[in-house]
Amino acid sequence: MASARSAKSTRVKVQEHRERLRAQGLRPIQIWVPDVRAASFKSEAHRQSAAVAASARAAEDQAFIDAVSDWDDE
Repeated sequence: MASARSAKSTRVKVQEHRERLRAQGLRPIQIWVPDVRAASFKSEAHRQSAAVAASARAAEDQAFIDAVSDWDDE
């Protein structure tokens, strides 16, 4: 077991990890994405899918989605 004197702090470990990643040519970025777990996301997704399904062009819309979708298992 490492002594308290030789143990690295979390801050130091994270800093070293980031330095290794930068040495590999990577850089950190932060992005914000919708929280798909939120009730508001679920209700908005449902609203939008219902609107598309009720559209006069629903078949054309679905054909487009099918054409541009990548289905590896088919």
